[in-house]
Amino acid sequence: MATDINGRGPNHVAIIMDGNGRWAQARGRPRLFGHHAGARRVRDVVKSCPKLGVKYLTIFAFSTENWKRTQTEVAGLMKLFHRYIVSEMQEFVKSNVRVRFIGDRLRLDRKLQILMDEAEELTKGCDGIHLTVALNYGGRDEVSRATKRLAQDVAAGRLDPNDVNEETLPKYLDTHVLPDPDLVIRTSGEARISNFLLWQSAYSEYEFVETLWPDFTEEIFAKILASYGARERRFGAVS
Repeated sequence: MATDINGRGPNHVAIIMDGNGRWAQARGRPRLFGHHAGARRVRDVVKSCPKLGVKYLTIFAFSTENWKRTQTEVAGLMKLFHRYIVSEMQEFVKSNVRVRFIGDRLRLDRKLQILMDEAEELTKGCDGIHLTVALNYGGRDEVSRATKRLAQDVAAGRLDPNDVNEETLPKYLDTHVLPDPDLVIRTSGEARISNFLLWQSAYSEYEFVETLWPDFTEEIFAKILASYGARERRFGAVS
């Protein structure tokens, strides 16, 4: 297990899973072929978390901006999400994986919403790995929705405006029950955060790797965690 200078490895790892389309195109296959390969890689990474000491794993599956992709790709991704939840639900329970979804569900197909609710309900008693799937998620959208709920509480007299501070807003975020990520990984060589966990990752460590997501192995994951263990996290203080 990777450990940092204080003997602790990253408790919460978030991953921007990028490169599925390019992986497929490099093999002369349609982009959806790469997304299916990427879904299989998620299964492998989740299984590797216990031995690597990762308690919380958050994956970026579909962003609020991904609706701009072709109708064929979006429809294929929605079918893939549906199929993945159905096929993995019992395995989540067997492997003691608690599943949560973050993002705006209202735009998603009602059947998919029901499946997401069922997966969360079925695994709510699991306390091994906490897997959070960001689906129709955007960091700015999340903060906007949270701010609206906060404003409604102020208007209704449930919250005093003078009590609003940087500890207040996180209680309204989709991730309010989760710790902030210690480490954010992005695959495929792109060095940007793409509107992912903007508030939560203020003090996260980042790792950008060239590997395309379908090629992201447990060995690569372990190497990144070991690299994290060599970093000194001061959170603005002096060592």
